[in-house]
Amino acid sequence: MLLSLFKIVLFIAAVAGLTFGVIYLSEAEGSLRIAFAGTEFTLDPLQAAIALVLLVLAIWVVLKLLGLLVAVWRFINGDETAISRYFDRNRERKGYEALADGMTALASGEGRVAMAKAARAEKFLRRPELTNLITAQAAEAIGDKHKAAEVYKRLLQDDRTRFVGIRGLMKQKLDEGDTDTAMKLAERAFALKPKHGEIGDVLLRLQAEHEDWQGARKTLAVKKQTGQLPRDVHKRRDAVLALSQARDVFRKGSSAEARDAAIEANRLSPDLIPAAVMAAQAYITAGKARNATRVLKKAWAAQPHPDLAAAFAAIEPDEDPKARLKRFQPLIKAAPDHPETRMLEAELQIAAGDYGAARKAIGDLVEKDPTARSLAIMAAIERGEGSPDAVVRGWLTRAVTASRGPQWVCDNCQAVHPKWEPVCSNCGGFDSLGWRVPSEGEVAMPASTGMLPLIVGEDSDGGVAAPPETPEAPATPGAEAPEAPVTVDATEPTDDSQDLGEVVTLPKEAIAEK
Repeated sequence: MLLSLFKIVLFIAAVAGLTFGVIYLSEAEGSLRIAFAGTEFTLDPLQAAIALVLLVLAIWVVLKLLGLLVAVWRFINGDETAISRYFDRNRERKGYEALADGMTALASGEGRVAMAKAARAEKFLRRPELTNLITAQAAEAIGDKHKAAEVYKRLLQDDRTRFVGIRGLMKQKLDEGDTDTAMKLAERAFALKPKHGEIGDVLLRLQAEHEDWQGARKTLAVKKQTGQLPRDVHKRRDAVLALSQARDVFRKGSSAEARDAAIEANRLSPDLIPAAVMAAQAYITAGKARNATRVLKKAWAAQPHPDLAAAFAAIEPDEDPKARLKRFQPLIKAAPDHPETRMLEAELQIAAGDYGAARKAIGDLVEKDPTARSLAIMAAIERGEGSPDAVVRGWLTRAVTASRGPQWVCDNCQAVHPKWEPVCSNCGGFDSLGWRVPSEGEVAMPASTGMLPLIVGEDSDGGVAAPPETPEAPATPGAEAPEAPVTVDATEPTDDSQDLGEVVTLPKEAIAEK
């Protein structure tokens, strides 16, 4: 408000001043006489003032015209002038308009329009680091991979866009399935930007797929140093890589080096089941049974698992069933209510011939959380106690369609694996396998198996009965016909574990007569 008032007062003062000046000059006496080229001019004071203003204005116009002529000459000569800057600004405006239109077309999925706009923007801007990016992405959008590859290669020539070019070529190689070249490109990109999370993850996955465990551990260390991985996650994944490295060394026959690598993997992550099993096997080979026991107890307390029980049994392979049951007590007491512990104790009691204790150990597990293994154990208990064959077959029939219980399941794609691997064979996920019940835990069986309980029926005693003419064939792995010993495996044999079948195999003489 005050500023506007000040401008009004200033304008009025200027008009008043000019008015008084004109009046003063018109009333002043005297004159100005100018002689030029034989002509004489006589001017009064007011005319002289006007003539002076016109003269100054003429001189200014002449100077501007001279400046324009000089600028035109310099423009023609190729120098930077106001004229050239005008045309540059006009060209830049058109270029950025085309660039904006190209980005909009790319976001809208109009690849060919985006490429055309990018070409127009390049014509005006001459900024390939901007226009090439749109051209490459537009070429990929329309499926012109050859054009995209050419543009990415051009990006390699500029330090500012080299990373983008390498990343684009890497993704193309991944799409083509050329993982060898993709891994080399990922290594170059990771060297340029070690803090780039996506490149680090891709490189780590490719190194794991190519079993370059040493390189993967270096990549993991860099990711930790740059703050991309928490300390606990780094330790876990480093343990997985160390374990994988130990398995490779073991396959090559270097037992001492494999033992050290396995022990290192277990030290990094004591709850990693395969690492604990391999470390225990390494200690057993070295004659250090106490160290193997300590490793397995610690892992069992964190996560009971059949492979741990198999490795624990391998510490004393020739002991009798009762001695083995006694030696397993620390594992049983570490997690007494865990289903794996209850099934393990039941198997050990069966091997020792104490079927009542085995029934007590299994408890209500077959009702609350029935699995193929727990039901097969129950069948062995019934056989050992002298129950009718129909009852045994009834438990085995239930085991056919029961869940297999916890398995190695990929957290990313839910694929089930028969044994632990560092990389999922289905989706390529690194360290994605966990020991848990699959989302669809039931065994996929033909629809006709739903009639099995009806076909078998129930006997007068409430047990599950089968017609006498029904053939007695094994229903689950480890369960045999009534005439043969009943075997219940504690775990599926893997490369890293020993079969526990010998622990729970019932000899014929241990089965009570009917």
